[in-house]
Amino acid sequence: MSIKVLVVDDSALIREVLSRTLGKDGDITVVGVAEDPIEARSKVKDLNPDVVTLDIEMPNMNGLQFLDKLMRLHPLPVVMVSTLTTKGASETLLALELGAVDFVAKPNATLSGGLDAFGENLRQKVRAAAHSDVKGRAMMAPVAKVPVRTAAAPSGALIAIGASTGGVEAIRVVLSQMPTDCPPIVIAQHMPAGFTSRFAGRLNELTELTVVEAEDRLPLLAGHAYVARGDHHLRVERSSGQLKCRVTQDELASGHRPSVDVLFESAAKTVGPLAVGAILTGMGRDGARGLKLMRDAGAYTVGQSQGSALVYGMPRVAFEEGAVIEQAPVESIAARLAAALTRLKSAA
Repeated sequence: MSIKVLVVDDSALIREVLSRTLGKDGDITVVGVAEDPIEARSKVKDLNPDVVTLDIEMPNMNGLQFLDKLMRLHPLPVVMVSTLTTKGASETLLALELGAVDFVAKPNATLSGGLDAFGENLRQKVRAAAHSDVKGRAMMAPVAKVPVRTAAAPSGALIAIGASTGGVEAIRVVLSQMPTDCPPIVIAQHMPAGFTSRFAGRLNELTELTVVEAEDRLPLLAGHAYVARGDHHLRVERSSGQLKCRVTQDELASGHRPSVDVLFESAAKTVGPLAVGAILTGMGRDGARGLKLMRDAGAYTVGQSQGSALVYGMPRVAFEEGAVIEQAPVESIAARLAAALTRLKSAA
């Protein structure tokens, strides 16, 4: 079955580029285009698309207002097509909070890799969106926020988290429940350069933790979380007796940079049984191999359960390959990690 897409953008050129690009492989069909949210609203009803691609800056009603209404009245998988600016990054993160599945950076003259790379990325995101459980998520009752009282752990402990599609919101849920006495948290979220700094800033605003974009050789401190920089790998190393970030731009791993496998593998080697790891929502298999190495090294590992994952891809592969000790809904993952850390503390 072909994936039916509605393209919403006020630029005729962008509508043409997106329509041509999406139809390239034959498994995606653009069933309609709209130049503003008013037109989009009627076309959603008439065409019943599987996925909507949505611009933010448009006349009559901006994309965020339209997205908010759509998610309340007619929840559908939405992929934002965003401008790569500071304002664009902030608005894109807000779109993900409102319920968009994912985003791509709008093509421009300086786009590295050109239109082919953009098109491949867009088609992958639309496929992931088509397989996401947006309706299920919209129907879920809001979960009462129950912060974890303590996540105290022995010196040298570490929390490692990996995610892709849907991970921005899942990571926010986990971090917002984490107490400030937790060990350092390192995060690999598939996200392009230009967005991770704003993502870290947003998490810093929304949680009790100090959240920053990782920098090379930055010491890892308790109560702090470090987000892998877009288009860079994040590893953990020990030097002068202290855990530190290593940020590099070596080749893609498991098809990604940052790669969850790269982060988890470094945690397995450097921290071993003093680490705990969580793999959250996302398409593909990045993270399963690295999380298995963590488990084999004695670390506690948890995967997001199918019912709570927007895209049950990465957690499913990790579960099937024996990388996770248990699965849990996203709102319970902070508590599971904290309990494992407390057990380490009492055993120390």
